[in-house]
Amino acid sequence: MSQLPPCPQCGSEYSYPEGDNLVCPECGHEWSASEAETESDNGLIVKDANGNRLEDGDSVTVIKDLRVKGSSAVVKVGTKVKNIRLVEGDHDIDCKIPGIGAMQLKSEFVKKA
Repeated sequence: MSQLPPCPQCGSEYSYPEGDNLVCPECGHEWSASEAETESDNGLIVKDANGNRLEDGDSVTVIKDLRVKGSSAVVKVGTKVKNIRLVEGDHDIDCKIPGIGAMQLKSEFVKKA
């Protein structure tokens, strides 16, 4: 029996085939089995809110007002962030935001520019 890839969303090893797709029983995520995704240099596959794959050095645009924890600052919708770096964890993007400084963002709140 061939080894199926783990779920790209939650990392579960219990994925199973269903037609042309693979399905994760733990989070319900479905993805294409024929889609051959290669991992980035640090082994991460990170996608933006639209499902586009992000790479180190990409530019992204914020799609939702984000409050900065411990501050009264807000990252406004449409803020362009250049030269991102992908990291592991809940917040999977390290970046510098103009006027605010170094931050970590979740990929679900950005789109590739």
